[in-house]
Amino acid sequence: MRLRAVGPALPGLASFLGVFVSLVSGTPLRAAELKWTELEPGIEYATAEAPGPRPLPPSLSIDDHIHLIRVDPKRRSLEAVMAGAGDGRSRTAAQWCRERRLAVAINMGMFETDRRTNTGYARRPGYLNNGHWAGKYKAALGFGPLKSGAPPLVMADLDDPTAKGRLADYGTVVQNLRLIKAGRSVWEQQERRWSEAAVGVDHQGRLLFIFSRYPYTMKELNDILLALPLAIDAAMHLDGGPPASLSIHAGGVNLDLNGSFETGALESDGVRAQSPIPNVLGVRRR
Repeated sequence: MRLRAVGPALPGLASFLGVFVSLVSGTPLRAAELKWTELEPGIEYATAEAPGPRPLPPSLSIDDHIHLIRVDPKRRSLEAVMAGAGDGRSRTAAQWCRERRLAVAINMGMFETDRRTNTGYARRPGYLNNGHWAGKYKAALGFGPLKSGAPPLVMADLDDPTAKGRLADYGTVVQNLRLIKAGRSVWEQQERRWSEAAVGVDHQGRLLFIFSRYPYTMKELNDILLALPLAIDAAMHLDGGPPASLSIHAGGVNLDLNGSFETGALESDGVRAQSPIPNVLGVRRR
């Protein structure tokens, strides 16, 4: 996904979206309880059917379930796999899982045209992927503490002048676009929508991998996530459209999910296979 100017929309979509916005405006969404399944110790999986009306025409029959992985960082170690630290070759999330023995894998972030470099700051032990902090990206995930007593992970808000100092205590740091700050959405409603891969942190410090093939706007998706019983404290965007990916290979669940729709780029549900991506966040299999 590339953040770009909005292209032509589907015929009749603007009026349809206007109805959708009027239906949900000012009306709190209500979501059912989630049923979590433990795939491995410290890794849980759930799906959620989003509440409220669907914004796209029924002729676009797209899976509208949101897939959720919850990771307890006190029990499991996270890993950032970066192609540039190895042979430089992109792989699908499914291939990263097979080759790196990952139970789950999701995009690490959007990437530059060199197909290696994260668009925000990114490093892991022994490898600096991008040493430049992107001014418009206001969230960063840090894990792998280097300092005794530091929490196992932190999602820092970069509006806080102390944030980079706290992130210095972690071996892996990845910066991306902010979605949710202190339990509140930071996106206004817009026309652009896309399939989405995101990562969040809940009030207990657990990590959430979030995937939606259905193309919500980020305001709509944030409202859905905040309505679900997830207790999300913070979240950031990883990638959208066809590159958005989530692979799960643990506890008898074998799923390789990918996005498709992106306003102005690919306004269809036709993409059926994962795209190669250079960097992923994952958890190793036991």
